[in-house]
Amino acid sequence: MERTGPTVRFSGLLAAATAAVLAAGALVATAPAAGAADVDLARNGGFESGLDGWSCTAASGAAVSTPVHGGTKALKATPAGSDNAKCSQSVTVKPNSSYTLSAWVQGSYVYLGASGTGTTDVSTWTQSSGAWKQLTTTFRTGPSTTSVSVYTHGWYGTPAHYVDDLTLVGPGGDPVVIPAVPGGLKTTAITSSSVALSWNAVSGASGYNVYRGGTKVATATGPSATVTGLTPSTAYSFQVSATNAAGESAKSAAVTATTTAGGGGGDTKLPARALVGYLHSSFANGSGYTRMADVPDSWDVINLAFGEPTSVTSGDIRFALCPVAECPNVESEAEFKAAIKAKQAAGKKVLISIGGQNGQVQLASTAARDAFVTSVSKIIDTYGLDGLDIDFEGHSLSLNTGDTDFRSPTSPVIVNLISAVKSLKAKYGSDFVLTMAPETFFVQLGYQFYGSGPWGGQDPRAGAYLPVIHALRDDLTLLHVQDYNSGPIMGLDNQYHTMGGADFHIAMTDMLLAGFPVAGDTTKVFPGLRPDQVAIGLPASTQAGNGHTTPAEVNKALNCLIKKTDCGSYQTHGTWSDLRGLMTWSINWDRFNNWEFSRNFDAYFGN
Repeated sequence: MERTGPTVRFSGLLAAATAAVLAAGALVATAPAAGAADVDLARNGGFESGLDGWSCTAASGAAVSTPVHGGTKALKATPAGSDNAKCSQSVTVKPNSSYTLSAWVQGSYVYLGASGTGTTDVSTWTQSSGAWKQLTTTFRTGPSTTSVSVYTHGWYGTPAHYVDDLTLVGPGGDPVVIPAVPGGLKTTAITSSSVALSWNAVSGASGYNVYRGGTKVATATGPSATVTGLTPSTAYSFQVSATNAAGESAKSAAVTATTTAGGGGGDTKLPARALVGYLHSSFANGSGYTRMADVPDSWDVINLAFGEPTSVTSGDIRFALCPVAECPNVESEAEFKAAIKAKQAAGKKVLISIGGQNGQVQLASTAARDAFVTSVSKIIDTYGLDGLDIDFEGHSLSLNTGDTDFRSPTSPVIVNLISAVKSLKAKYGSDFVLTMAPETFFVQLGYQFYGSGPWGGQDPRAGAYLPVIHALRDDLTLLHVQDYNSGPIMGLDNQYHTMGGADFHIAMTDMLLAGFPVAGDTTKVFPGLRPDQVAIGLPASTQAGNGHTTPAEVNKALNCLIKKTDCGSYQTHGTWSDLRGLMTWSINWDRFNNWEFSRNFDAYFGN
């Protein structure tokens, strides 16, 4: 969170994994002649059987009777928002073989391509709308390639386009057979509300189904998954099957697991849908100072920004109201405390937020840990607060070389923070509200990179919040990752997602709820959190931070995560109907922006 205007502090670690570039190329006018053994491998390439055999993003694709190039049907696909209207099909092919992909299209910026070739993936496109045009491209498969994905898509914000008579001509692949039953099913992590599972990969499988008590509860593309939304102290039975284009295998042998008793994230009595905001209480910036008494009733959790250390490594946290010279309209201490009590009487929670952009906190010693507990307790007691928000940024958290397992951290700054928070939780009891606001670099980036890596050389801060979240998950009330001031982050679909639209919030939030293998290690799966423990963090205005998201895009993200509609190209791993709500930086910036953020929240949830 920032005191001033937006500043991007994202590591260069991802700089090489960013934007795609449009490159115009001449359409191939003629294609190599097909060999005698070549056949058309595309299924339902004329769309005469509707979308049979095709997978289209969101609700973008449909078979229509006009216009058509041949036969009686064609594909109509309509890009919308962050959805480019992609329709794809997996086709079985032979290794080390040449193929010609062709389709007739009508519309502007229509793409035809093939991915997963094992050599160089190919695509071609047309610029003009006009009449039907034929797109053609060729590729050669790699030495171990047995299937490729052929696809068409449009471009963002363009009108509907049409595709017909798509063919993939080349040697026929070996018939797809139903995969074998997965073996080696085991649990890798158990919490009060989730069970992480892993199993042996199955040759020829394109995905897996996970069953709980005989009912399918999750799908996975790799040999691991986390089942969430479970009840504490309850025994469950799990099985897994393997799937591909030919069908589904039988279920594996069952494995049983009993969830821990846990703390359920604290009985904090938050509303089912909560709006969280940061209040600039100790400083002023371009948004202006807002008195506690002037915070609207829309805000359910108010985080006082910020408590900061006397030095980076002291652990001694201090908080004071903004000086009059900086904030002429600041209330008195007595008025501030009275306003907090009034908010609490109305059912609101008021927390002290520690850190922020300038408040670097490194609990590198047990002395710093103890000072942290003592000083934070003093702030909570002085103002009668409900709990603590951890907003450690910058270099506050990092992993020492060799600290590679989020389940058993060894880095002192991590271990001491966990210990300090557990002490505070024990002191104040079950009603103690604990929230965290890490940046994506410290959480979701852990899907690819964790600490300095097995061979060193990576940014040691990558994924560094994961051991803290995991160790405190049964005490955690809310995690609201900052989905802004971020570089592109890879989601569970193994695609990079960029801030500013619904897609980024959908992908980033789904990762927290579904769980993910850390640094790609399927033996170290970060279990998903309960939906009621998660809120989406966004900037309240364009001035508040890079990655502002319009209300319309915010609502799309909520629709996808809660209702599984408006999902665009990203497919969530569940319908997260109990998602807690939204967080924003900040209440002050929302006031500056005529309360656009909070008014949209109230309108969406009918408050």
